[in-house]
Amino acid sequence: MTETILEMRGITKTFPGVKALSNVNFAVGRGEIHAICGENGAGKSTLMKVLSGVYPHGTYDGEIHYAGDVVEFKNLRDSEARGIVIIHQELALSPYLSIAENIFLNNERKGAGGLIDWNQTNFQAAALLKRVGLRENPTTKVSQLGVGKQQLVEIAKALSKEVKLLILDEPTAALNDEDSDHLLELILSLREEGITSIIISHKLNEIKKVADTVTVIRDGKTIETIAKSDVTEDRIIKDMVGRDLEHRYPDHEPQIGDELLRVENWTAYHPQDPSRVVVDDVSITVRSGEIVGIAGLMGAGRTEFAMSLFGHSYGTRISGKVFMRGKEIRTRTVSEAISNGLAYATEDRKTYGLNLIDDIKRNISMASLKKLEKAGLVDDNEEFAVANQYRKSMNIKAPTVLAKTGKLSGGNQQKVVLSKWIYSDPEVLILDEPTRGIDVGAKYEIYTIINKLAAAGKGVIVISSELPELLGISDRVYALSEGRITGEMPIGEATPEHVLKLMTMEKPR
Repeated sequence: MTETILEMRGITKTFPGVKALSNVNFAVGRGEIHAICGENGAGKSTLMKVLSGVYPHGTYDGEIHYAGDVVEFKNLRDSEARGIVIIHQELALSPYLSIAENIFLNNERKGAGGLIDWNQTNFQAAALLKRVGLRENPTTKVSQLGVGKQQLVEIAKALSKEVKLLILDEPTAALNDEDSDHLLELILSLREEGITSIIISHKLNEIKKVADTVTVIRDGKTIETIAKSDVTEDRIIKDMVGRDLEHRYPDHEPQIGDELLRVENWTAYHPQDPSRVVVDDVSITVRSGEIVGIAGLMGAGRTEFAMSLFGHSYGTRISGKVFMRGKEIRTRTVSEAISNGLAYATEDRKTYGLNLIDDIKRNISMASLKKLEKAGLVDDNEEFAVANQYRKSMNIKAPTVLAKTGKLSGGNQQKVVLSKWIYSDPEVLILDEPTRGIDVGAKYEIYTIINKLAAAGKGVIVISSELPELLGISDRVYALSEGRITGEMPIGEATPEHVLKLMTMEKPR
């Protein structure tokens, strides 16, 4: 029988107006990989913040037993001193410092006279980077690394603290498939070194690959803990959402009408390299009531197409024509695109889609303030009423529209983004990775919203890296490869094999 390294008993954590955790009981065996699953807002991250001292002893009820002792952590330093290290979903690295400086920040390698020994710092950092499989010079600035490599730097930083229990909160949420696979293999290799890991994730295929045990949390309560041999996606989903999801995608009966949007010969060049084509002679159409999917691998030009079409200039060299209901329109700027009936929900909602330090109310209204204008001022009462209407109709889980958007779960943040653009009343809404980083229950709600938009006669373009998602919700699919359209087909003809073949088609040289 596996020795227990961690046990959390009767953990209850309350915030003003909401009980985030209610009598949670949770145990982890030494040397195992233990996954925590649950919908966004279920309490997963809160539980780990209690464990790591982010929420200090005295701000919650219950007991934490670790390595045979009852522990009462007052802060992160206390938990790290016992070998517990948490890596948050929002990486805590300074982009202006080197890899080595980040690894040993607040844990500096000092030499004579108490000064930092840079030779030793870089030497030890290089050894840690080798251990996590990252081939980078320790003096490289973190700003020069992609998100996948930054995750590896965070793990190297944890290893520098002699980690015994590693907590990873949604570690692959922002990673592509290759980086995700590398990170999961690293977690498996750390297990072989005797390091215990707790991984919070909504990606059920990844959980099945690496987890020895899975605990499901719903509405702040532990539902059950499942051994690897008994883990199935259907069982986890039922535990997470409280019901069976027989169909991952809601029923959709398309009522497709006349052409809304037509884009002809759209070409855009890279802003830093004017000779590099990122969107190559793309032509598409979208009809009223139609959901059109755009499939493509990372770097295929999907986001570049959407952003350049929506007035986010990708350099000065953009050519092509755009028509709305047969009339040519201009979309050189975002304001032009909005006024001509386009809306674009970005794939990076935290950077470009939302103001995280502002409230829900202002985030929903920010793209349509003219609709709320009275005598040159925004009508605060009307703004509040509109936002509250969307909070209810979109099922945004927040006690009030005055809640800060940055405090919401990923799924609820995405609903705020959609509310903002739906309120702008577009003819065509472009959704770029609309379900990235959210759980299966929230995904189902987003799909339902997309269906309602189509049923109201809107045109919807969905860009997604998840091929099953595109095939599950679209009426028609375009495939994009190396910046150009390589195929188009109605959903009845779009098999995964056919679409994937088109997505990987190389441009004639």
